[in-house]
Amino acid sequence: MSGSSSEVLLEVDGGVAVVTLNAPERRNALTPAMATELIGTLDEVDARDDVGALVVRGVGKSFCAGGDVQTLTEAGRDPAAPDAYAGMGAIYDSFYRLGQVKAPTIAAVRGSAVGAGMNMLLAADLRIVARDARLLAGFFKRGMHPGGGHMVLLSRLVGREAAAAMVLFGEELDGEAAVRLGLAWETVDDAAVEDRALELAGRVARDPELARLTVANLRKETGPPGVSWEIATQFERPAQMWSMRRSAD
Repeated sequence: MSGSSSEVLLEVDGGVAVVTLNAPERRNALTPAMATELIGTLDEVDARDDVGALVVRGVGKSFCAGGDVQTLTEAGRDPAAPDAYAGMGAIYDSFYRLGQVKAPTIAAVRGSAVGAGMNMLLAADLRIVARDARLLAGFFKRGMHPGGGHMVLLSRLVGREAAAAMVLFGEELDGEAAVRLGLAWETVDDAAVEDRALELAGRVARDPELARLTVANLRKETGPPGVSWEIATQFERPAQMWSMRRSAD
């Protein structure tokens, strides 16, 4: 395991990597430094061929309370300032990096998950959520537009109606509602969340090579919603023009 002073801990046992968000004093809210540390930890996981599954969890009363308030405040003063822009980019990159981990991933969610914390759990392949968990978008409450692809990540699991209810109108979900809407696979008592996540992770981790190949194809085949007609037209145009030119030669 990484040093106890670290804000991101890593432990590997039996082919299962457990990544722990370890900043309970601020409810695991992400700073640029913590996000950068998380990215490095996930790189370390991917470098190990013996890892067949990953569980991400949080210490304390929250899974992740989103972006750190001080970080967001400083970025708001001048979002285009190089340091602010890079700092917010690191936070975005951290949960995007979780979504690219080679092994299947499970979010073990206890307590609250807000904003970027929701993006973190949404980036995982599967979610086990405590019955009394509090899941909310939370951006409007801070006077912010959603970021990090939040609406795409959320709507691909719960659909447009529930995404609108959460993002625009501030609706909050507990574990039972999360399962009902398709945001989580299972809801259990708070004390059982991590054990259940580890049980599931242990099954797939028995064959790391197969686990990595299968989850890669699962993501490709079931990935986010298709692009719009407008974007598809622009995306296809270079290839079509190339084919027309080739035919003319």
